[in-house]
Amino acid sequence: MKEHIDNLTYGTCPEIFKRAKDLKRKMTSAEKILWRELRNGKLDGHKFRRQHPIDKFIVDFYYHQSKLIVELDGGIHDEEDVKERDENRTNELENLELTVICFQNEDIFRNLNHVLNQIKRSLGTKSLSEREGESPSPKTTEQTAKVGSAARGFRMR
Repeated sequence: MKEHIDNLTYGTCPEIFKRAKDLKRKMTSAEKILWRELRNGKLDGHKFRRQHPIDKFIVDFYYHQSKLIVELDGGIHDEEDVKERDENRTNELENLELTVICFQNEDIFRNLNHVLNQIKRSLGTKSLSEREGESPSPKTTEQTAKVGSAARGFRMR
């Protein structure tokens, strides 16, 4: 297992940085929506990075202080070969002592507040409903957080 290093871009080849820069210009609609909510510390002061190189990977969103990766997946991630590749990638990132949470693009379009609350919980920040004294709404099976290589939908990888 690799030791976690403070500068997680260390050792990343120049091609990965170039690709990350390219991905920033070509964000999906779901990524753009979530980025508006995460950028410049808008989520309770947590400053996320987007399309961030880590080792040989580029992650959608990254918050370094909590070692949290937020990934958004479209329909292609339902294909068997892509699922296997995702699982291997997640395992490698977890070996760097990082936490990976994943949402479907549809989660962003249908229930952005729920996604933001799940990210806050992963950061250890109270969700909007918890701050207002409400109990969080029940989650559907698809939206339930799972650890490790669980089924897709909303999940923690």
